[in-house]
Amino acid sequence: MQERSSVADLAVSLRNELDRYSPGEKLPSSRALVERHRVSPVTVSRALAELVAEGLVVTRPGAGAFRAPARPEAPRPVDTSWQEIALSAGPAGDQVPRSVDAAGVLATLAEPAPGVIELHGGYLHPDLQPERALAAALARAGRRPGAWGRPPVEGITELRAWFAREIGGPGGVLAPSDVLVTAGGQSALTAALRAVAAPGAPVLVESPTYPGMLAVARASGLRPVPVPMDADGVRTDLLADAFRASGARLFVCQPLFQNPTGAVLARERRREVLRVAREAGAFVVEDDFARRLVHDGAPALPPTLMADDEDGAVVHVCSLTKATSPSLRVGALAARGPVLDRLRAIQVVDSFFVPRPLQEAAVELVGSPAWARHLRMISGELAARRDAMTAALHRHLPALATRGLYIPPGGYHLWVRLPDGTDEAALTGGALRAGVAIAGGRPYFAAEPPAPHLRLSYASASGTGELEEGVRRLRTACDELGIATG
Repeated sequence: MQERSSVADLAVSLRNELDRYSPGEKLPSSRALVERHRVSPVTVSRALAELVAEGLVVTRPGAGAFRAPARPEAPRPVDTSWQEIALSAGPAGDQVPRSVDAAGVLATLAEPAPGVIELHGGYLHPDLQPERALAAALARAGRRPGAWGRPPVEGITELRAWFAREIGGPGGVLAPSDVLVTAGGQSALTAALRAVAAPGAPVLVESPTYPGMLAVARASGLRPVPVPMDADGVRTDLLADAFRASGARLFVCQPLFQNPTGAVLARERRREVLRVAREAGAFVVEDDFARRLVHDGAPALPPTLMADDEDGAVVHVCSLTKATSPSLRVGALAARGPVLDRLRAIQVVDSFFVPRPLQEAAVELVGSPAWARHLRMISGELAARRDAMTAALHRHLPALATRGLYIPPGGYHLWVRLPDGTDEAALTGGALRAGVAIAGGRPYFAAEPPAPHLRLSYASASGTGELEEGVRRLRTACDELGIATG
């Protein structure tokens, strides 16, 4: 966080000083900039890289950095109004929406301004990421024989075998040949939905659910049909009704530490989900995104749905990203039967393969002693941060903390019910003005939400002190809007 702020500050300073130099004139050396601004050489290098990317500075190896030549005038405006028709028009009778709404995803990916506390993110704070272990793994991977060659389109064998053991469990229900390596979980989820459902088809989803999945479904021309949840996960009685009413052949769920509720699918409902899907002749896409984010003191984790699947109904999606870094885009798809061939074909058409150095680095990481240490560390840290945020809610927003707040045994967020009639957009805007970024609940629903909510992340803040301050700032925003919190 501090390094990113230093880079941004130095880039602003250098940008403001450029008018002192003529086009082509040399800027002070990196050593001089380090001494003048009292920052590290890395900060200088990154700040200059920003100016190079903006076309303001050019660098010459061995010579230094120079002010770039004057840029030509802005390009002539183009009339693109015709695109509104071209992007929306379809064949007669086509009912598949063609627009793509990524607002719910972008809301959790946006990096807040300096000084704003991040309680809306979906990734671990840099303090929790295994940066040294990742750097060491990437260095070792780069020295592996053939590391820069073309990998198999399905993924390298070692990584597929590791994922097969992780997904299938001790029963060994999966073979490496049942696994495809993907470029993260979102890519795997996209491939799964496209492989199983045709454009225009209904797809059953938990309500509420992950906005990124809703965006993928709609971008693929699918029609999300919500199935309500309670504290034990999706309501399987309503799931059976939804299959009958909609004719859907696909249900997407997160059985473990569901996003956003944090719920864990109850044991008896696990069996019911598989039974109901079999009777409907339908697939179940299991998004197991948070298995490695279990908290200290949590009960033993249930196996994956795929480990209990005897009919090839489950398509399993998982990744290493949530437990490591947003830039380690390595995940897996697991399936059995003809659907695996379709998944493979979609992946080849979309991206050919995941870069081999990234796969080799993942193998090095999960095979090192640092991996187990890292998982133990985040297990304890996430539990501590969850408890700190819960305590802060009870102190500053007791009315919200006592409205049936569920304390999850894993994951990275709390799902907070707001008073009826609360304007989520006004609250998220007011919170941002107060210096804290939060996520409103509306994007998590496929249809009209039954009540207003917030999703508060305790993994994206820098520590318990920042969580306390973030909740205090949220209280300020609630008070300004007259939202009852006491």
